[in-house]
Amino acid sequence: MTVALIYPMAALAEIAGCFAVWAWWRSGASVLWLIPGMVALAGFAWLLAQVETSAAGRAYAAYGGVYIIASVLWMWLVEGERPAFSDVLGAALCLAGAVVILGFARPA
Repeated sequence: MTVALIYPMAALAEIAGCFAVWAWWRSGASVLWLIPGMVALAGFAWLLAQVETSAAGRAYAAYGGVYIIASVLWMWLVEGERPAFSDVLGAALCLAGAVVILGFARPA
């Protein structure tokens, strides 16, 4: 699997898992929401472990940019809150950082 596929899938799994906890804790949803939430969070961790890199921290740092984009999209598409210009600009800057982290060669 490529990073271009892993990161969006991981973001969806992480956001869905965290949203399940949010729905239970803050919105009064059934405690049963925690079961798919835990499964989603385990899937998220497994997906990030699939990234080919010499350091886990690099995989996590680069993933952060994708996560922020996905979070803004989730806010808009699932929660119905339209992103502000600052949300879009901040997310784009973070994604640019992720590209720099993954895209540039490192000394051996």
